[in-house]
Amino acid sequence: MDRHQHLGFLLDDVARFYTRRFEARARELPLTLAQCKALAVLANCEGVSQSRLAQISEVDPARLVRILDRLEAVGWADRRSDPQDRRAHILAIAESAKPIVERVWAIVRETSAEALKGVTSDELHLLLDVLERVHANLLALDALAPEPVPALHPCLRRKSQRTVR
Repeated sequence: MDRHQHLGFLLDDVARFYTRRFEARARELPLTLAQCKALAVLANCEGVSQSRLAQISEVDPARLVRILDRLEAVGWADRRSDPQDRRAHILAIAESAKPIVERVWAIVRETSAEALKGVTSDELHLLLDVLERVHANLLALDALAPEPVPALHPCLRRKSQRTVR
């Protein structure tokens, strides 16, 4: 199998292993990677609608509803009626979720440090650049994507940590 043929399998394996490692570290919370991502994105983009959060976090809208139900049930997220559109909800994180979000970012740092062991800063920047382009290419091919969301949408980055280290 040549390297081009191997790309999809490698990306799938990396994502699966990263998710497994992340979720093992996050057992204390207990949240899945998708739940952590939704909470972290929401913390950085409070006031966003459910549909926009689904686009930004690239979580299926039906799955996001279940995630938000769970986050709301434990008191970490709030849904409020949108004064501009009664059919929509505006989302916010609860004060009690802020330490959880900090722990999520710590787990992200720990998991990434393990995954990127031996990778130089230059290699990391190149890897991210290439993956962002691959992401954009695939997103452009996705007929279901009404609004393209860049791979490093501002809501996907920690507010105090805008650059890759």
